[in-house]
Amino acid sequence: MNALIELSDVRKCYDDDDGRAALNGVSLEVGTGEAVAIMGPSGSGKSTLLNMIAALDRPTSGTVIVAGRRVDNLSETAAARYRRQRVGMIFQFFNLLDDMTVLDNVLLPAQLTGMPKAVAFARARDLLGELGIYDRRQAYPARLSGGERQRVAFARALINEPELLLADEPTGALDSAAGQEIGELLMNLNRAGHTMVLVTHSPELASRYASRTIRIVDGQLTGADRPIASTGAWR
Repeated sequence: MNALIELSDVRKCYDDDDGRAALNGVSLEVGTGEAVAIMGPSGSGKSTLLNMIAALDRPTSGTVIVAGRRVDNLSETAAARYRRQRVGMIFQFFNLLDDMTVLDNVLLPAQLTGMPKAVAFARARDLLGELGIYDRRQAYPARLSGGERQRVAFARALINEPELLLADEPTGALDSAAGQEIGELLMNLNRAGHTMVLVTHSPELASRYASRTIRIVDGQLTGADRPIASTGAWR
């Protein structure tokens, strides 16, 4: 397996947890082009694991390597640059800026990386068109349905063409019909070559749209079902 993500003996303790580890000796590899679902009960360490891969948090011990580079010891500036350039993040509650239009929400990451304005606008136009919400580009998030807001969040996550997509309960705030649409979108993105790590409570989402499911309980991996069927090319 050509690993894009490598976690080695990662442990994370927080000062207010009485010494209990949120992650306790986690070692994990995710292959380039793979779609992996992380499942487990609330408080099991799922989101902490995602935050380690995103360099939003640092392990107490152990290493996190993405695309051959350690990301667990990056400075705050370097970590922010890594997220802007390498990672697309999708959240349960969308995290859109309410005072900005759909188009401006999508353009923001491109502006932060210095993408030429014309290129960014063309990229945003294409993404919104592909996601079926181009006609909503001048609307504000409060005027959108949950499914539409999540599609805007996808467009924003994809604007910088990241190799890696990290999704934290991306269908958790949606009804079943919208959740199925977002699941299909996740599968299509993976087929297009994106490596994906998906945190979910939904066994159906994991079984239908991920090539492998990893289970975590009390900060430890307890096993995985369905081994990697294949891996795609890293875009």
